[in-house]
Amino acid sequence: MNDLYHIRKEDPIGYQVPTSTISLVRIDYAPYGLNPPHTHPRATEVLVVVEGILFVGFVTSNPTDPNIKNKLFTKSLYPGDVFVFPEGLIHFQFNVGKTNAVAFAGLSSQNPGVITIANAVFWIRPAN
Repeated sequence: MNDLYHIRKEDPIGYQVPTSTISLVRIDYAPYGLNPPHTHPRATEVLVVVEGILFVGFVTSNPTDPNIKNKLFTKSLYPGDVFVFPEGLIHFQFNVGKTNAVAFAGLSSQNPGVITIANAVFWIRPAN
C-alpha cells in the first residue's frame, strides 16, 4: 500500500451504521503517515489509538473575543488514549513512529462530511 494512511472500507466496522446517527471507521497509518488537515462540518470526532503513536491536533476558530487569536491544541497519543475533535474544526493526525499505527474514529453523524483543506484551497475549480 503506497498511501500514507488508508481507510479500510472492507472492514465490517468501517462503514456507516444503518438507522443510526453515528459513523465508525478504522484508520491505518503508514510509518510517518499523515491524515492531512481536514474538517467534518456535521460531526464531532472521537479518536481512539489502538497501535502506534499519533501526534494530533485541532485549531479553534472564530473566537468571540477579538483579542484572542485562533489556538492550536495538540497532543501525542499512545495506545488506549482518546482525543475529541469538535465539530467543524480543522484537525489532523500524524504517525510519529517508525511502525504502523491504527486508530478507530467515531463520528456523531451518519453523514459527517469531510473537507480536506489543501484540496479545497488549491484544487478549486473556477465558477463558470
